[in-house]
Amino acid sequence: MQKVKLPKKVDPFKSAIQRSIYEGVMLATDMQRFSAAVCEVLDDIAISVKFDTDVQGLTYFEGKLQTRASLICQRCNDSFVHSIDVRFCFCPVRSEDVEDEIPEIYDPVEVDELGEVDLLGLFEDELILTLPIVAMHKDEDCAMKGSDMSYGDIEPEESKPNPFAVLKELKRNQE
Repeated sequence: MQKVKLPKKVDPFKSAIQRSIYEGVMLATDMQRFSAAVCEVLDDIAISVKFDTDVQGLTYFEGKLQTRASLICQRCNDSFVHSIDVRFCFCPVRSEDVEDEIPEIYDPVEVDELGEVDLLGLFEDELILTLPIVAMHKDEDCAMKGSDMSYGDIEPEESKPNPFAVLKELKRNQE
């Protein structure tokens, strides 16, 4: 099956009426913020998205994003491959809509003045949000082992006299 390039913007309401299903790719070169957040994007972003209407009549779209990126391990400073698999479910809203009325299973996403959703920006945000806060290899794969992570000798703390020893002496004197 040939992967086609997906549109960057789409009207979710028209797509839901048509029950559109898009399967294809978005180019990693189009996602500048995501590319800057990782060392290197290894694959184009494989996307599957389905537009539909639920039993309440709400328009929604759901799907998944998949790619691989190279990250720098913060322990050993070597690069490693990180697989990204994101599932999403959005409900498009207009600015005048009340977001409180949307069920919790949907994440609200605002449409622009033309009634379209910027899929490129939305999917790029989702990819960035799934990146680890601190990128690290798995412990068994990392070149920096636990024993290598000490930074000098820790000197033992000097024993200080107990500040309550004086109270103990007062108590003995009263007896």
